[in-house]
Amino acid sequence: MQSRKQSPRPWRRNGILGMSLVALFALGAIALWPAALPVAEAGQEQSVFAEDGIAIRGYDPVAYFTEGEPVAGSPAHTFEWKGVTWRFVNVGHRERFADNPEMYAPAYGGYCAWAVAAKGELYSIDPHAWRIVDGTLYLNYSDAIQQRWEQDISGFIEQGNERWPQVMADS
Repeated sequence: MQSRKQSPRPWRRNGILGMSLVALFALGAIALWPAALPVAEAGQEQSVFAEDGIAIRGYDPVAYFTEGEPVAGSPAHTFEWKGVTWRFVNVGHRERFADNPEMYAPAYGGYCAWAVAAKGELYSIDPHAWRIVDGTLYLNYSDAIQQRWEQDISGFIEQGNERWPQVMADS
């Protein structure tokens, strides 16, 4: 009678479980590592981060300043600027933005502030990972990246400001 050798990796005994664990690990790595998800491709217009032509994933840029939190804008209150549509919670916010978009638009075209500064690259953002510093809105890829950025805000802003023109030239 032959004895069956025990696998040193029990997850390999069940192919479905093994594949599930590998897939789960891969998804977790993507979620935690922003370098896995660049958004800029050569030849694309990259002055403002937009998905489906909507800036800041549809969040109202003025609300960060007036409400002190991210608030989803409405398709009923929009403004076209820099080739994308900006959404607002009301007409008043839309008018404020229209009168002075540079005051309310996020730094680095709304791309991840940390990625611009630390890597010189363009990455998407989470509208909930944000901070206003000296009257400028900065957005980041995720809460984890936001925490990393907050460890040296002034240093990252200085580095981002230096890199931004070259990042735009390269995109």
